[in-house]
Amino acid sequence: MTDATLAVTEVARLGGAVLDEVETAVVGMRGTLQLALATVLAGGHVLFEDVPGTGKTLAARSLATALGLSFARLQCTPDLLPSDITGSSVWDPQRGDFVFRPGPVFTGLFLADEINRTAPKTQSALLEAMAERQVTIEGASRPLTLPFHVVATSNPVEYEGTYPLPEAQLDRFMVRLAVGYPSRDGEREVLTRRIARQQEAAPVRQVIDAATVLAMQAGVEALPVDPDVVAYCVDLATATRRHPALEVGASPRGSQNLVLLGRAVAVLDGRDYVLPEDIKRVAIPVLAHRLTLTATAWASGQRPEAVVTELLASVAGPATVRQG
Repeated sequence: MTDATLAVTEVARLGGAVLDEVETAVVGMRGTLQLALATVLAGGHVLFEDVPGTGKTLAARSLATALGLSFARLQCTPDLLPSDITGSSVWDPQRGDFVFRPGPVFTGLFLADEINRTAPKTQSALLEAMAERQVTIEGASRPLTLPFHVVATSNPVEYEGTYPLPEAQLDRFMVRLAVGYPSRDGEREVLTRRIARQQEAAPVRQVIDAATVLAMQAGVEALPVDPDVVAYCVDLATATRRHPALEVGASPRGSQNLVLLGRAVAVLDGRDYVLPEDIKRVAIPVLAHRLTLTATAWASGQRPEAVVTELLASVAGPATVRQG
């Protein structure tokens, strides 16, 4: 398929087909997978933060396969160097010159597994790639192949030997998603499928290709957003900056990502207009990881997610929104 702009109905149809295929390998994560796919269609990056063994890596790999994107996984460790991500020049004795060997970041979907286990200087090697879709190596800027998206995983329950992501790095992720434990029936389904396929790997079929992903992204970008919905996103972000429990609120990138992800969610639902409910649905994944609690709020056990929930109940949304 050539690069083009797909209609909303076609984006929704293909998105549903991708999710259906991923669900052949990943059980009980439809809502989380839809937000991850919407993030890709909105041009963003995903941070999965949850306990080990809940399917974060499998979800990322399956999504990349169904989307037809090249995939690279890097296990983050304390001794990892920035060049292990970006690549470096090595001496080629046959040519008598240095030759650039690209790192794993030169791919369609890059999985940084347990990103909080590597040092800050290595974490920061992804900043330019995530923001500008390029990396600067030895003074030369090298563009990344489009589409390019980062999916990172993080374990929130272990602190020994880990390096929490700084606020600037967290802000580069459009969403932070929690997978959570499956239901009893869902966990039984995981075990039943594993026994039935008689192997560890869970094969996933390619549904679309990279060119189609770009066309779907263009279709999302072409969707207008009602000015009242835009104002609602700004009001939510502004409210975080004034909340007494927060030392740092959401940046303008936060309000922008509310609009972009809300629009992508609407398109996946088959609508050519964005509702306030779309913004409310994505508010916690988009905003919570951008908020810094005050010392008093942190000591009292307050959570950023609870603050966002409180603001959703107190910040007035638009009375009516144009549909279609």
